[in-house]
Amino acid sequence: MMMKVILRAAALLAIFLHILLTPAMAQQRGPLVLAAASMQEAMNAAADAWAAQRHARPTLSFAASSALARQIRSGAPADLFVSADEDWMDDIEKAGLVAPGTRADVAGNRLVLIAPARMPLRLRVARAMPIARALGPSRLAMANPDSVPAGKYGKAALTALGVWPSVADRLALGDNVRSAMALVERGEARLGIVYATDARASKDVMVAGLFPPGSHAPIRYPLARLAGSRNPDAEAFRRFLLSGAGQAILARYGFSRP
Repeated sequence: MMMKVILRAAALLAIFLHILLTPAMAQQRGPLVLAAASMQEAMNAAADAWAAQRHARPTLSFAASSALARQIRSGAPADLFVSADEDWMDDIEKAGLVAPGTRADVAGNRLVLIAPARMPLRLRVARAMPIARALGPSRLAMANPDSVPAGKYGKAALTALGVWPSVADRLALGDNVRSAMALVERGEARLGIVYATDARASKDVMVAGLFPPGSHAPIRYPLARLAGSRNPDAEAFRRFLLSGAGQAILARYGFSRP
């Protein structure tokens, strides 16, 4: 009899503790942030700085903006989205998946031509540049120009400079800008097109040339809270990224102000 009383008391205590602790545990979960692959180092640093202020550290998931936008459209339970271009943010906003009034540009970037650090190469990026000759028998690495922002910017720039036809059939495509850079890091591609912040993050590549800003649309990173977000910290972290402190962190990793 005594054992039954003890077991019943233990069960009631477990239920009580579950009820008591569940809300606290829920509050400890940081917002889920879906961010463009090019933001890995900067967003991790921002998340660390936020956690240092005694907030729950945000959970970060990185991929091509196109892939992330499709996840959001499919019902991914995320809180914030940072896209590497405006088109994919436009896409989910038109679908009613962005919380009204929360969209803002959080960063800007530059487009660069890279080469393996162990095989240095310099090329003046200008109209009719000899990029095909510089490639030799190799290929040009870039993110998929049909969907991934870095690839779209790259194709637009090469087209504006009149050299796209010379490389269109000599591409090594990556699912995102970091996978494209990896091809150059490993020496599988002689040249690649990435953001300046990507090149800065890797010791295995060098900047072979800078694309003129006028050769492609301005590179802007829009940030927004998602309409389905229920995390109470999501809006506060969004504001932190846009604040002077957040902007200083992004600048430290090479991003420009939007």
